[in-house]
Amino acid sequence: MKIHDLKPAPGSNRAKRRVGRGIAGKGGKTAGRGTKGQKARNSVRVGFEGGQLPLAQRLPKLKGFNNPFRVEYNVINLDTLAEMNTTEVTPETLRDRGLVHKHGLVKVLGRGDLGGKAVQVKAHAFSKTAEAAILAAGGTTERLPMPFGNGRPPVSGNQFANR
Repeated sequence: MKIHDLKPAPGSNRAKRRVGRGIAGKGGKTAGRGTKGQKARNSVRVGFEGGQLPLAQRLPKLKGFNNPFRVEYNVINLDTLAEMNTTEVTPETLRDRGLVHKHGLVKVLGRGDLGGKAVQVKAHAFSKTAEAAILAAGGTTERLPMPFGNGRPPVSGNQFANR
């Protein structure tokens, strides 16, 4: 047996029925589409949902993008730290005084000044000006580790979560 002797089993390969080729035989005239109506014509446009408001119209237009990996901080400024009259500032002390929300990360920003007070500040992030002002006043800064691994916040049910 050679390759040119091979042929498919009888009846396994059938040609597609060619409809709409005159009125003789099956598939003539209306070509199996019945008579009249939307489905008998080629008139159903892309995105048509049977009169229901289409998905493209149901979605909000130009509303921007919500980044699933955004890191939101509770911010605290230097002038607020100066008013606290304490030498050590941590997220727990800030929460006890009601200055930041009980959940979330703390970032220190550089508005105001410490008035020459040496303060030990522990936070998750610092702006450059805030860090420079704390060190210039004789204080220390300590970056706390992020509560989520690989530098990204936890995202549930998101297609980007495993990247």
